[in-house]
Amino acid sequence: MEHRTLGRTHREVSVVGLGTWQLGADWGTVDEDEALSVLSAAVDAGVTFLDTADVYGDGRSERLIGRFRAERGADGLTVATKMGRRMPQVPENYTLENFRAWTDRSRENLGVETLDLVQLHCPPTAVYADDAVFDALDTLVAEKRVANYGVSVETREEALRAIARPGVASVQIILNMLRLGPLADVLPAAREAGVGIIARVPLASGLLSGKYDENTTFAADDHRTYNRHGEAFDVGETFSGVDFGVGLEAVRRLAPLVPEGVTMAQFALRWVIDQPGVSTVIPGARNIAQAQGNAGAAEVPALAEGALAVVRDVYEELIAPQVAGRW
Repeated sequence: MEHRTLGRTHREVSVVGLGTWQLGADWGTVDEDEALSVLSAAVDAGVTFLDTADVYGDGRSERLIGRFRAERGADGLTVATKMGRRMPQVPENYTLENFRAWTDRSRENLGVETLDLVQLHCPPTAVYADDAVFDALDTLVAEKRVANYGVSVETREEALRAIARPGVASVQIILNMLRLGPLADVLPAAREAGVGIIARVPLASGLLSGKYDENTTFAADDHRTYNRHGEAFDVGETFSGVDFGVGLEAVRRLAPLVPEGVTMAQFALRWVIDQPGVSTVIPGARNIAQAQGNAGAAEVPALAEGALAVVRDVYEELIAPQVAGRW
């Protein structure tokens, strides 16, 4: 699999990584054996970048990755975690004391002395202007609790503020065929600054897999049931903030673009990989077949200009009126 440099970490990571929110919580039940099988399938397929968070299953996802690394070995793997959402999202909680406690817990969960990459997990917007927050993150690096730090953001404005910080190694942002806003400003700014871009929610919570229709239902403990209007967290994290019916119509218009022998999900992931400045894309997976299929997107040829133009047209007509002004 192709590898790219993850910004200021200077680490080489696979262009397709694995997001492990699904292995922790909020996507329906995934038992421990299934979760470990997904991790094995992804790594066997060439994935070398795993993304997790301390809040996914209250540490379950981290602990599963820690067990996987202990049993299989960690050679060549980069594990990124996130911190900050196990407490109320208020600026006064973003202190060095809390950072030390949060990263110590993640280090224990993952079974490492030094975290490869820790990201602030969609913090309040005011945090980006607080020099003390970034001084505290620099202290974590100096203390060797973390090797690098970055920020996972909700909005483009937040991404640009993070990119301007000299110690930020990477920015994680939602980027997919239903969320084109970052192409105009965030990706060019990151390229110029040498900051890595981790593209999350690349399949728009599964919408871009092409497997859903108006009759699709999700489990009660799946955020695609309980967060459609932002009841639990930012609605942009669920179906990229796009109305489910509108998203289905967009997918129907995009489906004829998919080459023979390629799945809709692989087509959508390839679109993300093709965007200049993307370091890695992190689809989630709940089973071995999904993990293998996602990794296979790296082998799909770059998309033709005509296909890219249609993606843009569908976005401008159907999606931009809903999301462009917010994200």
